[in-house]
Amino acid sequence: MGTSLSSLRRQGRRLGIAVLFVVAGGGLWEFQERQHQDAYTWMGVPTWETFSPTTMHRVLRNDGYLVGWSDIRVNPLWVSYQVEAVGDSQIGSRPNFQADWRTLWPVSADSYSGSGYDRGHLAPNYAIAAVHGRSAQVDTFLMSNMSPQRPELNRQLWQRLEAAVMDHFAPRFERLQIITGPIYPERFMDNVFNRVGFVEVPEAFYKIIVAPHNDAPLALAFIMPQDVNGNEPLDDYLVTINEIEARTGLNFFPDLAVDIASVLEGELRLQGWALDEVAKKPGRYQ
Repeated sequence: MGTSLSSLRRQGRRLGIAVLFVVAGGGLWEFQERQHQDAYTWMGVPTWETFSPTTMHRVLRNDGYLVGWSDIRVNPLWVSYQVEAVGDSQIGSRPNFQADWRTLWPVSADSYSGSGYDRGHLAPNYAIAAVHGRSAQVDTFLMSNMSPQRPELNRQLWQRLEAAVMDHFAPRFERLQIITGPIYPERFMDNVFNRVGFVEVPEAFYKIIVAPHNDAPLALAFIMPQDVNGNEPLDDYLVTINEIEARTGLNFFPDLAVDIASVLEGELRLQGWALDEVAKKPGRYQ
C-alpha cells in the first residue's frame, strides 16, 4: 500500500510538472505571438470576412514579416510588415531563393523557370533588410514570400511603388504598416488551372500602406494588374481598402474602431502623402 501511494505521489508530481511546463510554454508562445503581432502588424492580423476554402490560411512567422499562407492557392493571401525611415543603408549581398518546408505543396527555387513569370517578392528584399537586418533579408527569399509576377509589373511598376515606400513615404512618417498580396478572379474555377507548377497565378496585386497616427491614421491603397506596361503613374492604381477587401475576401485591421475604419478603409484621402511627387518617377530598371 505504501509503495503504491508513493508511486501515485511521484506520478502526481510528474503530472504537475508537465502541466506547469505546458502552461509556461503556452504563455511563452502567446508572448512571442504578441511580440510578432506588435512588430509586424497594426490593429490585428488580417483574417477572412467569411470563411471559405479560398480565404482559409495559416500564419507563417518569419524574421521581419508575417505571411498568411494559403494551401489552396499555394500562395500568400497577405504579407504584413512594418518599415521606418533609414539612412544610407548598405544591405548585404543578395541571398539565394530557398524552398520553405512549411508549405504543404513543394515550391522550389526553380519552380518558375520557363514560365514567363518572375519570382515576385511580397515582403521586399531591400526594405526588410534595411529595417530588420540580414536574418530578415534571408527570410524574404523563402519561396513562401514569392508570387508569380509579369516582368513589367515586378521590375517596373511594383518596384517603383516599393521604392516610393522607402524613399518617399517612410521619411514623412515615424513608421508605416504595409500589407500586400495577390488578387484572384472572383470565381475559383475560372483560374484553378492557371498555375506555375503548384502555384496559382494571380490576376493582380494589392498594397496597403498605413501611417498609424493614433486616432487619425492615414492610408494609401493600390491594386496593380499583371498586364501593365510598367511606366504608368502610380496614382492610376489608387483604390480604397474596402475595394481590396471586396476582391480578396479578407478583413484588414480587425481591431480598428468602426468609426475610424469607416473613414480609413472607405475613403480615398491623399493628404499628407505627396504622392504626386513620385507618381511618375522612373523606376530603377527603366
